[in-house]
Amino acid sequence: MATKIYTKTGDKGKTSLIGGTKVPKSHDRIEAYGTVDELNSHIGLVGDLLAAAPEADSASALLREIQDRLFTIGSSLACDPEKEPKLKIPDLKEADVQLLEQAMDDMNDQIPPMKAFILPGGHPAISSLHIARCVCRRAERRVVALEEVDPLVLQYLNRLSDYLFVLARFTAEKWGIPEVPWKPRV
Repeated sequence: MATKIYTKTGDKGKTSLIGGTKVPKSHDRIEAYGTVDELNSHIGLVGDLLAAAPEADSASALLREIQDRLFTIGSSLACDPEKEPKLKIPDLKEADVQLLEQAMDDMNDQIPPMKAFILPGGHPAISSLHIARCVCRRAERRVVALEEVDPLVLQYLNRLSDYLFVLARFTAEKWGIPEVPWKPRV
């Protein structure tokens, strides 16, 4: 018989952090890693939407790498900070941040400079990238609210939201979809 997915342990609004500490499901840590999990799902959707494009090979591979790093971040956030040093939790590396920066630099070399704010949209893949960027910013805000967090997690999430923005612009450029500049009413 297959293992049941439900345990009924959360029926009263509590859950356990890695390490066994029980917390309410509304705890800041649960909000943070739940938002990172939501972001990971949006990244999966973006990867699926971009997969049909010929230029998507490198973006799709990096998006899978990002999803792996988001699981790493989720593991760190789901861990009781007092017990984490004793547990074997995967860690982010400075190279993970550098990978995003290099990818952005490569894409920025192939797109025109931005001269105005742009409205998100133009294609479902581009809109989905902007949604993922917004969810990433929310995840970053949730993580900032935590008292104990690896500074590299914040740096990675900050850089990731920038990467998603640049990837949206790059995708629009490669697919010939014009960006719509924001024209504020004055």
